[in-house]
Amino acid sequence: MPCDNHRRLAIPVQPAPKQAPEERIKNWDEAFLGYTLETAVVEAERCIHCPTAPCQEACPTDNDIPRALLLLEEDDIDGAAAVFRETSVLPDMCGRLCPQEVLCEGACVVGFAIRPEPYGKQPPVAIGKLESFIADWQRRNDGVPLPEVAAATGRRVAVIGSGPAGIAVAEDLTKKGHKVTVYESWPVPGGVLLYGIPNFKMRKEILDYKIEWLEKLGVEFQNNTRVGEDVTVDSLFEAGTDAVFLGTGAPVGGQMRIDGEELDNVYQATEFLVRGNLEPDQLPEAMRQPLDVAGKRVLVVGGGDTSMDCVRTAIRLGSPAVTCMYRRTEAEQKGREEERQNAREEGTVFQYLTVPHQFTGDGNGRVTKAQCRRMQLGAPDESGRRRPEPIAGSEFTLDVDIVVLAIGYEPDDLLEKTTPGLRTTNWKTVRVDEEFQTTRVGVFAGGDNVNGADLVVTAMADGQRAAIAIDNYLQTLS
Repeated sequence: MPCDNHRRLAIPVQPAPKQAPEERIKNWDEAFLGYTLETAVVEAERCIHCPTAPCQEACPTDNDIPRALLLLEEDDIDGAAAVFRETSVLPDMCGRLCPQEVLCEGACVVGFAIRPEPYGKQPPVAIGKLESFIADWQRRNDGVPLPEVAAATGRRVAVIGSGPAGIAVAEDLTKKGHKVTVYESWPVPGGVLLYGIPNFKMRKEILDYKIEWLEKLGVEFQNNTRVGEDVTVDSLFEAGTDAVFLGTGAPVGGQMRIDGEELDNVYQATEFLVRGNLEPDQLPEAMRQPLDVAGKRVLVVGGGDTSMDCVRTAIRLGSPAVTCMYRRTEAEQKGREEERQNAREEGTVFQYLTVPHQFTGDGNGRVTKAQCRRMQLGAPDESGRRRPEPIAGSEFTLDVDIVVLAIGYEPDDLLEKTTPGLRTTNWKTVRVDEEFQTTRVGVFAGGDNVNGADLVVTAMADGQRAAIAIDNYLQTLS
């Protein structure tokens, strides 16, 4: 029973099986192999079902985690999946991609509990891996059931972007009986879930299934359509659209603005990732040339999860020497510790408190060297982290063949330029009110183009809340 806390706290953590580093660098399969049903049930039994459910409070979508895990204990996996799907449209993806250590698992009381000897301290319940196990089991065995869809309202909604925010809006508004068309600039829908997440973190079949499921639900996808160029927000309204949701994310990669950044083989992270991870027919024509990484020395600049995706991609593409360079210490890194550990196990060399200040090339315009300097931490900057400052006389040269810049993302300003009345902030993020409505009537926005580059789960949560606001707005129309 849920109240049997002494028994539950004595249950040891169930390690999630994982490919050995020397094996997984030879393939593109997920590093974690997933629980069996038996080990998943035992891990779920570690939950002590706190009355206040701090894990649920820490979840951006308010997942009822204790109820889902109790149903898993009782072998009602479809029921557990249904609980997660009450509040999340992407449980199999969030279970893999969320930084659970600072969200639900970071709040898990099991990880703080004092146990008698010989048990000692134990990690929190592996909520993320259980969530993905439950969603995977349902998808593979019984399939995700299609929900009941309300009677057609006659209202039409255009969703711009098919990432986590756009998917959430499209699903929830379709359930309400509205006709939703999703416009995607890439050849294949999925947004950042497709072009920003390598296969070794999430198998593409999971996203493919979701897109096909949405199409069965009634969502229409129009690919290779960049709103602001091929069509405009105004033309969508003129064609009969009643509301527009902007879920365009933050696709523009950050630039260092240093000499040599324009050299050949200096890539933005997104281009490097998609050319390394996707099939040619999934890419725009300009990106279909395969990357030549085998035998090359690769430098990745940046310390977030995207930089970990890049170094691990480079290793799988055959680089014998991959360096990740970050201007602060590991303590200041915002990415997941799990991803850094995976990268280390696979052979990545980390250089902390180090930054390139110039790239130089050969006579053919290809990068060959990174001129670097060591840093030290000074006073805190506007983010609250101590500001990196160069150390005089610490310059050195690193031989490189490929450089990947993974130093952050910002929204595209195309829609602001082509949509009269749409206003953005100084950081290019879209201005919205508490109901996700922009400064243009009938146009809503959410996700990274409002918050700045953030998490999949926060973008999805924005989409789910924005869908409620859009539905309320549509009901006011005559």
